[in-house]
Amino acid sequence: MQVTETLNEGLKRELKITVPKSDMASQLSERLESLKSQVRLNGFRQGKVPIAHLKKVYGKQAMAEIVNEYVSKRTGEVLREREERAAQQPEISMTEDEKEAEEILAGNKDFEFSMSYEIIPEINVPDLEKLKIERPVAEVSDEEVEEQCQKIAESSRPYDEKKGKAADDDRITMNYLGKIDGEPFEGGADDEAQLVIGSGRFIPGFEDQLKGAKAGDELTVKVKFPDEYGAAHLAGKDAEFDVKVLKVEKPGEVKIDDELAQKLGVESAEKLREAVRGQLESQYGSFTRSKVKRKILDELDSKTKMELPEKMVEQEFNNIWEQMTGELERSGKTFADEDTTEEDAKKEYQGLAERRVRLGLVLAEIGEKAEINVSDEEMQSAVYQQLQQYPGQEEQVLKYFRENPDAVAGLRAPIYEDKVIDFIMDKAELADKKVSKEELMKEDDEA
Repeated sequence: MQVTETLNEGLKRELKITVPKSDMASQLSERLESLKSQVRLNGFRQGKVPIAHLKKVYGKQAMAEIVNEYVSKRTGEVLREREERAAQQPEISMTEDEKEAEEILAGNKDFEFSMSYEIIPEINVPDLEKLKIERPVAEVSDEEVEEQCQKIAESSRPYDEKKGKAADDDRITMNYLGKIDGEPFEGGADDEAQLVIGSGRFIPGFEDQLKGAKAGDELTVKVKFPDEYGAAHLAGKDAEFDVKVLKVEKPGEVKIDDELAQKLGVESAEKLREAVRGQLESQYGSFTRSKVKRKILDELDSKTKMELPEKMVEQEFNNIWEQMTGELERSGKTFADEDTTEEDAKKEYQGLAERRVRLGLVLAEIGEKAEINVSDEEMQSAVYQQLQQYPGQEEQVLKYFRENPDAVAGLRAPIYEDKVIDFIMDKAELADKKVSKEELMKEDDEA
């Protein structure tokens, strides 16, 4: 097998690979010899079929298998011999001329094919121990614990039926049917729906029109969906709801005490507060980790310069662009609604694609040198979490993952990335900085 480099430009490589017909013939002979003891053909005893006859019957099929093996297996060997890592699966090109292909399969012509690919660039990972990262930390206050406990208590507030008119903080049980231009719309109806007046759960103006209503009343509530409403087919539309009030209830008193805690399955009010504090601390910890991760990625991005494989960037850009334009379409918005143009948006997302590819390569390099791996147990846990999201469809989900390697890779990638980030955090110099809850939870300028 002869390998000739026909392109070496930046990260781009192209190779021409020639397998002499004599080598192909030799492999064909070996393959036919192994078939000799296996096949049964009419008129011949097993193991006594002449090679010439086997070649006539199975020659082309066997040669096609040899060709496929060269393309599928030997390409990896070529890369290893050249000590190169392909950024993506190499593109293989071979003759499309039927007569030439027939000559190759007949063993009368050298087999030639080309492979083109981009290599992984040299990656100079910065000294992780010299990374200085500020870690924002917020403390959970007693007041916030009490506030959260109060919200929990509110969600468990008892209500007592009343005969009078509905007022603020009263709970109404009702049936309703929404219409636009006299026609019912999807998602606009419900039976025995409960609504606390003043909670702000429904469309603006809806709750105000229920004030003064009594059990048994039937009324028409007129509202307008907000212009920025999530469902594009309803945004900005005038609607009417036919409402029948089934029950009006007044709120009872709530207390954060042992009785409330026990209703929630906790031993005491003290234990409830401890549980709430733990949940808040865990929530704060997630925000802290997210901020630190973003700062680490920013540092790596700013300190790492390299030429990027064009096709990797192109694929990443296409993924981002497809997702972004899909969201615009689903929401019924345009680029102008987002205060941008298609051209400016493409420039922005091109930069984001380049950042993602650059960071992906850097994190992969760090992970490889640190010998970081995702264990079978971690993958099983990730698949199990997916199964929990689709109760009753476990077999279909498992089949999907078995048949789609890319889907499995999609589960593995975030686990691997988090493990690499943990490794970097252990190496970097982290300095805690106390911040307020609001500052900790404030979104970064860039999503």
